[in-house]
Amino acid sequence: MRRSPVLFTVPIVLLVLLTAVLGWEAVRANMTVAARAEWPWRLELLDMEPLGSLLAVAVGAVLARAQYARTVRPALGWRADWTTGHLRGGISEWQVGLLNGGAHTVVIETYECRAVLRGHDPQHAAPWTDVEGVAEILTEAGLTVGEDFQLITMGNFPLVGTGSYETTMLGAFSQRFVDQVEALHLKVRVCDVVGDSHERILDALKGSRSTSYQRPAP
Repeated sequence: MRRSPVLFTVPIVLLVLLTAVLGWEAVRANMTVAARAEWPWRLELLDMEPLGSLLAVAVGAVLARAQYARTVRPALGWRADWTTGHLRGGISEWQVGLLNGGAHTVVIETYECRAVLRGHDPQHAAPWTDVEGVAEILTEAGLTVGEDFQLITMGNFPLVGTGSYETTMLGAFSQRFVDQVEALHLKVRVCDVVGDSHERILDALKGSRSTSYQRPAP
C-alpha cells in the first residue's frame, strides 16, 4: 500500500515539527532566566498554551485520518471458474473476475499483465506490459484473441464496493490457453477515497488445472 503524500505525509510532518517545538520549549522552561537570555536559548518559538492546543489537534487529525483510511480501505479479491459465454464457439473457458469487497468505490490507476509460456523459466518472465503488449506475446505463441483468450483493458475504471462477491471480468481463457501458458499474472493498483494506493497481483490461471473444478460440457 502506498500512502497519499499530501493527506498522510503532511499531517505526520506537522506532528513531528510540533513535537520538536514542544521539546525545545520544555527544555527552555527548565533553564534559568540568565541562561534563557543567551543565544540560542532566548529563541522562543511558541507559547506553551497554543502549542499544546496545536499538538492536540495534530494528533487528533493523524488518528482520525488513520481510522478513516482503515474504514474505507478496499478489500480486493478475485474469483475464477470454468464457464462459457465469452469465447467463440461457446467452448469451455476459465473466466477470472476482480471484486472489491469493501464498502467504498475505488478507481483503477494501473492495470498490467505478464505472461509466462509453458517451458519458460518464471524467473525470466517478460516484463510487465499492458493488455495489448501481452496479447502480442500470446498471439506470437500461436494463441488467438477471441478464440483462445479474451482480456479486458481497464484504465481509470471505478470499481464499486459492493460488500458482496460480484466481480468485474478480467479475462477468459480456453483449455488450449491453459495448456500452453504456465502463468498469466495480472497486477491491479487502485486508489481509494483518501488517496491511498493499494496493489494486488494475481495469477489468472491459478486453480485452472485443479481436478476439483468441473469444466462444463462443450
